[in-house]
Amino acid sequence: MSELLGVPASTLRYWEQEFSGIRPKRSTSNQRYYRPEDLRRLQMINYLVRTKGLRIEAAKQELLSNASNISKRLDVIDLLTDTRDELKRMLDALTKRK
Repeated sequence: MSELLGVPASTLRYWEQEFSGIRPKRSTSNQRYYRPEDLRRLQMINYLVRTKGLRIEAAKQELLSNASNISKRLDVIDLLTDTRDELKRMLDALTKRK
């Protein structure tokens, strides 16, 4: 999960303590298994804290008051990122044809 979000595992553990709604399952060896809803919550936290630069308390407030809007923004960002990547692949393919 830390690789997927680009944050250290210690940051994930800190966010688990600071933000409600993140409850990964644990194996008998105490390894964390994140549910899809945990992933989405962590993506929103990552966006608020690392991308937008909000402090923890401000990010908590934003999640409480505006979680659905944040989720929609992330959907748009994902779509735009995928579109950009596809356009880059197309441009590279066209460049190689010349």
